[in-house]
Amino acid sequence: MPTVSTTALTTPTGPVEIPTIGFGVWQVPDDEVTAAVLAALDAGYRHVDTAAVYGNEAGVGRALAETDVDRDDVFVTTKVWNSDQGRDATLAAFDASMERLGLDVLDLYLIHWPTPRHDRYVDTWRALQELRSSGRVRAIGVCNFHAEHLQRLHDETGEWPSINQIELHPYLQQGPLRAFGAQRGIVTESWSPLASGKRVLDDPVIGRIAGERGATPAQVVIAWHLAHDLVVLPKSVTPSRIVENLAATELRLTGADLEAIEALDNGFRTGPNPEEFHGG
Repeated sequence: MPTVSTTALTTPTGPVEIPTIGFGVWQVPDDEVTAAVLAALDAGYRHVDTAAVYGNEAGVGRALAETDVDRDDVFVTTKVWNSDQGRDATLAAFDASMERLGLDVLDLYLIHWPTPRHDRYVDTWRALQELRSSGRVRAIGVCNFHAEHLQRLHDETGEWPSINQIELHPYLQQGPLRAFGAQRGIVTESWSPLASGKRVLDDPVIGRIAGERGATPAQVVIAWHLAHDLVVLPKSVTPSRIVENLAATELRLTGADLEAIEALDNGFRTGPNPEEFHGG
């Protein structure tokens, strides 16, 4: 079974270790997610990433209840959706998520999108701080925040998020945002790390490196994320692919491999621009 490394999230009470590869469950139906999470835990994953809007927290909770893996050994993340932002709504949404997950303490709670037009993310952040202070959450962070959103949180609350989960893959490498976070102790986490299977996995550069390394294109891309100290969230419901993705932790790319992949950055997004997305 591959060994999964961890990285430290900064919190006021000390570091919280998060596994650097996690199992994402976006678009996995609730009636399928339990089997998928159990397969991932059996393969060696110890980090599961869900969200209220995914509609599968209950299924993830069933897997956590059924697995033989000790709860303390599984890092669980969920997120507050846009329509539940604001202090009171966030606290209520958290209670509902925890009931569906069947958990008493959550490892990481994230604001799913900044939705700047609604202007509630600072109040939502303060609610997350309350939850952490009460001991119900170990670490708190955000998703899809740009530098100006992160800066405003710090300016108004005196704290940087522990982590920023953003769309990130070889075609959208987010260099300036990653650097902004790194300079402030914010870990960057990659969603859609394989670009949802669109284009990136068929890129001839990725294919060439995969052939030379005796790996799959997906393994090459996951290894690229890990080589840059990113937390990465590949998703699959196929047991063999789940095992295959985790095996990327053992793949080491050369400096030339990394340079070739870095030349692929072209701004291609599979999801919306956070400045423009106000869904929910």
